[in-house]
Amino acid sequence: MPAAAMAQSFDVEQATRAYLGLLHGPARVKSDNYFEGQNWLILWSAVVGVLIYWAMLASGLSAWMRRWAEARTKRKALATMLYALGFTLTSTALMLPWTIYTGFIREAQYDLMSQAFGLWIIDQAKALAIALVVTPLVLAAIFAVIRRAPRFWWIWGAGLAWVFLMITTAALPVLIAPLFFKMSELPEGPLRERIVAMARTHNIPAKHIYVADLSRQTKRISANVSGLGPTVQITLADNLLTRTSPDEVAAVMGHEMGHYVLGHVWRNSAFFAVLFLAMFFVVAKATPFLIARNPRWRVAGVSDVAATPALLLIATLVITLATPLQSSIVRTAEAEADAFGLDTARQPDAFAMIAIRLSEYRKLEPGPIEEFLLFDHPSGETRIRRAMQWKKDHILNAEMVKPRILTS
Repeated sequence: MPAAAMAQSFDVEQATRAYLGLLHGPARVKSDNYFEGQNWLILWSAVVGVLIYWAMLASGLSAWMRRWAEARTKRKALATMLYALGFTLTSTALMLPWTIYTGFIREAQYDLMSQAFGLWIIDQAKALAIALVVTPLVLAAIFAVIRRAPRFWWIWGAGLAWVFLMITTAALPVLIAPLFFKMSELPEGPLRERIVAMARTHNIPAKHIYVADLSRQTKRISANVSGLGPTVQITLADNLLTRTSPDEVAAVMGHEMGHYVLGHVWRNSAFFAVLFLAMFFVVAKATPFLIARNPRWRVAGVSDVAATPALLLIATLVITLATPLQSSIVRTAEAEADAFGLDTARQPDAFAMIAIRLSEYRKLEPGPIEEFLLFDHPSGETRIRRAMQWKKDHILNAEMVKPRILTS
């Protein structure tokens, strides 16, 4: 039979439905409910944040913390940093019940949580410790800009936010991740050799390939090529190694390497720089109006550090409204990385199986509008269909397979 006829004999739709059928019944309902609930949490988290910020302003707590800070030093920057410490501790405490529900209780309800509450709290304490270092620096920089450039501070503020984002991106794999995960070298063997070969083909640093003990926190699978410049490193979650086959690991790593090779960190950062600019512009224009309408807050103006909750209130609303745009930006990059991964790993069936595994907590078959507005990754159905189309187009004599039922 001619090759063209062989290609035509592979039925993309039938192959796609075979994989989609692996997640069905209660498991499919559970996945859909979890994901749809997560979408609602975006809205409710914004509501909770707005209420907390409003309460801090209306109660006079924010103004009191500013007076407390200024009573201890005459230096504006130091007073701002002292306020930031109080603000971080207070807002974290007020948000804690919601954080416990969304980050622990709900995850446990859907059988995604692996750690006990005590260990989860320890991780939250680590995150708080990082915030107590970073938030004072960020607020001191932002309010210094507001005082020095009151008319166009939003431009400089957006620039500062972008700089802090890039610093965080660079620091994540080498300074932040090790605080939450035990990192160990991937052992020598065929799998490591396979990943190294893929990395070297695309000039990705692969001297070290780390395994993070994500299993102590969650049942999710993941991997990444993270960092910037000298901090770039390949990291695999131990769940990926224990719950998937070597071909599936290769499929995932091909995708993650695609982000690096295609420069998605830099391209996405450019998109988010524009988003930051728009957000800071709205915040700069709306916050003075909000403060003027509420004199009981005892906030002198935008340059008053006590205005922090008001600034964050407006920013929260803007970020929430911009969720579909943010999702589209990220989803576009993810789709490109999918295509790169298929070309690199050449494992369409393994990639389809990974899509099913990820659909344990991502809705597998959303409607097109739902996927466009709310998905920051292509849906499982989209990914599987693209993988099967790639298989038909690139694999000579592509054969239909009967995927096995997941047991992990």
